[in-house]
Amino acid sequence: MMSKVRVSSKYQIVIPQEARKLLNIQKGQKLQVIVENGVLTLIPEQPLAKMRGFLRGMDTTLERDEDERL
Repeated sequence: MMSKVRVSSKYQIVIPQEARKLLNIQKGQKLQVIVENGVLTLIPEQPLAKMRGFLRGMDTTLERDEDERL
């Protein structure tokens, strides 16, 4: 998905409806703002409870350096 937005005189933008629906962004929800190499990225914050189990099945048997176990 790609669309254009305009920055208002108050430096505000409106997130397009299609993007809001696709990402399930709700009124009042917070977004993380990341600026890197001239690119602005908005990432919706998710409640911690919603993140529960998202790493299920991850291989945790990798070897670690001795000093990382402290």
